[in-house]
Amino acid sequence: MYPVDLPAMRDTDLTSASEEYLSSLESRPHQNQWFPLSQTTEVAISAEHVRRLQLFEDDRPDCTLLALHSPDDPTHVVALYLHEKWWHVDDVLRTSSDSRMGLILVQSLTERVVMFLLSRVVERSPQDKVVFSLHPRTESCKVLWRDGQAVGFYTIKHKGSLCDGCSNRCYLLPALDTLLVRRSWRRRGLGLQMLTDFCTSFSAEPFLGVSSPLSPGMVAVCRSFLQKHQERLEHLYEVEAPGGWAQRRNIWLSIKLGRYSLGVNEERTLTSGETSRYEDDSSQKASNCSVGPTSLTTYSVNTHLAEGPSVQQIKSCDPRSPSSKSSGTVCSPAAHAEDPDSGHPTRPPPPQRREKPEEETQSRAKRCRRT
Repeated sequence: MYPVDLPAMRDTDLTSASEEYLSSLESRPHQNQWFPLSQTTEVAISAEHVRRLQLFEDDRPDCTLLALHSPDDPTHVVALYLHEKWWHVDDVLRTSSDSRMGLILVQSLTERVVMFLLSRVVERSPQDKVVFSLHPRTESCKVLWRDGQAVGFYTIKHKGSLCDGCSNRCYLLPALDTLLVRRSWRRRGLGLQMLTDFCTSFSAEPFLGVSSPLSPGMVAVCRSFLQKHQERLEHLYEVEAPGGWAQRRNIWLSIKLGRYSLGVNEERTLTSGETSRYEDDSSQKASNCSVGPTSLTTYSVNTHLAEGPSVQQIKSCDPRSPSSKSSGTVCSPAAHAEDPDSGHPTRPPPPQRREKPEEETQSRAKRCRRT
């Protein structure tokens, strides 16, 4: 059995067990045990190779666990101390339960440790940058299990939940906040599976959000989803907290207007017409992630995109108009509504057509000839 299959433990038990074990290590500095990394290599379990890891954001009280790191690289975690023994990181991400399959709602502390490993340890970039910031203790999330191992997760900001601990602002709509698929499991439609699960879970909500900024991979996932579910074209938005109309931008409209910059793989997807090969190269997170703001560079879309209500909106919208630039809403009709849950937003009145000088001169000449 693996840690996630063992009886649930409390965060206070985890912290106290970690502190007791660390104290015992410090009291016997020359009586090291060894942890096998492979059949030929080992690492000494000593106080200098063990450090505390904080599990949650702004943790009160503290909830920490012990991590064993490589002597050559203090950022490379090789094992965790759980249930009074050391476990290899890969084993913490495994399960022996056949029932643990698909997307499972995170409930136990060990499941939150699994999510912590996925977001902070095993998917670090080559530049040693952490993929995500720490999640709150009560964050609503689901872990995706495949073939006995955790391969991804996504987190949710529920409608009515606090945006942060520094204000009383609450989210005005459900938002998919962070999403990750492990590198070895990408290009298999798992990102699309998680976005579909999120939208299905809140099917009664008129509008849903995906936290800004969107990574290029997440844009590709949203595009594939919206092509398959055209009834969602006007209901899925890129949002910033708290998610009022001033913080929303329709994702499908932004894709059609070329408001997102895509990576090499995603651009190849758009120009070749492929939609499944690159659909889940995603690592989506909230505004405190390392991905920069969405670029406004335009690109040509050569593949066929399904016509729908949003397409008509795009045709009738001029992004170069002064009103569009001043509002910063990409001509999205959502920006003209007062109440985010009152239904479809209203559009501004169309501008009146003015005659050109030549047409006006000809018109006057015709009136003179009539008289």
